Amino acid sequence: MFKTMTRIKFSDCDPAGILFFGRVYELCHSAYEEMISGFHLAEDYWSNDDFIVPIIKSEAHYHQPIKYGEEISIEISVKILKSSSFELEYLLKNRDEVECVLVNTVHVFVDKMTWKKKAMKNEIAKGFEKYLATN
Repeated sequence: MFKTMTRIKFSDCDPAGILFFGRVYELCHSAYEEMISGFHLAEDYWSNDDFIVPIIKSEAHYHQPIKYGEEISIEISVKILKSSSFELEYLLKNRDEVECVLVNTVHVFVDKMTWKKKAMKNEIAKGFEKYLATN
């Protein structure tokens, strides 16, 4: 599991001071970027001529409100790892370790020119393997 911390900014919230529901995806994506950065890849994951990694499915389950100023943890686990796709689970918890939001995203590697599915590179797969959830 990969874990990072963040503090909820005023600009992340609705007028009631609660995290705006759509912002959860921005927080998760920032954590995903941080996780990928830790892979120390030879090629830029986000900007290269070979592949892109779009999200093909996402869902979020909101269990507890997250409020302005709260420090939260974001835990990422790789739930499924295949040759050309992977599923991530993000668990957002407040300071008391209360589970607030659960997000799942499914990503697929595609050729940048043809938009056809392609296998992910070995060094990327090895990075994801470090965070593979074992149930």
